[in-house]
Amino acid sequence: MHIDRTQALQAFKSYVAAYDPTNPRIALKVSHTYRVASLCDDIARSLDLSDDQVDLAWLCGLLHDVGRFEQVRRYDTFLDSKSVSHALLGAQVLFEGATGPTGDIRRFVEDDSADDAIRSAVAYHSALALPDGLDAQTRRLCDIVRDADKIDILKVNHDSPVDDIYPFGEKDLRASDVSPQVVDTFLQHRTVPHAIRRHPADMVLGHVCFVWGLVYPRSLELAVQQGYVFDMLERDFANERTRNTFRQLDRHLREWLQQEGVASN
Repeated sequence: MHIDRTQALQAFKSYVAAYDPTNPRIALKVSHTYRVASLCDDIARSLDLSDDQVDLAWLCGLLHDVGRFEQVRRYDTFLDSKSVSHALLGAQVLFEGATGPTGDIRRFVEDDSADDAIRSAVAYHSALALPDGLDAQTRRLCDIVRDADKIDILKVNHDSPVDDIYPFGEKDLRASDVSPQVVDTFLQHRTVPHAIRRHPADMVLGHVCFVWGLVYPRSLELAVQQGYVFDMLERDFANERTRNTFRQLDRHLREWLQQEGVASN
């Protein structure tokens, strides 16, 4: 299939122009989108995919968060638990003309041969796990997008003011306890279900756990090179117990990376 990146970029710019550019959440997701698309390109190339498959991975990165903009417009939150699944909303925007400014997949790509794969990549990019039954090419595409999204979410969490991305402030985060169940999940090298996150620090640690879910070697290499995961673990908590726990987890992660042959900073 042929994907015109210039056309897709123009369509994306046109789509986001319908939303308030002065809203920091909107601005954050625009920049996040461009970085995820670039990361998808990088990861796809590391797998020696064809040019068409690299372009498709890039396009899915560009489209993965289209639902976020409508989510913010309707609910003024990034919390799916307090609004709707932004991933499923994105698939609806692209393929079902959901209420609000429509994305319309044909504005982004004229060829419809990859529609099912694109829909899956968008709809499942934030799921705890991919569903069974996906064909190998679609699963690979989903994994590329999910890896790229996780890598950049680490950057967003590191760089953004706490108030812009979480339902609590910096003071609450610094004073936060951390749940033993979330710590155990980290030590088991699993991603953290939203249902067990009870404290602000649990949400930060849940994002750090994204590193365990990265599928491709290049993805882990990129996450480690960026270094944000370590900065998040070294956060200066006022709560001494939480600060010490995070330091222990930082050592655990670095030891695991050494065993995997990946150099940490």
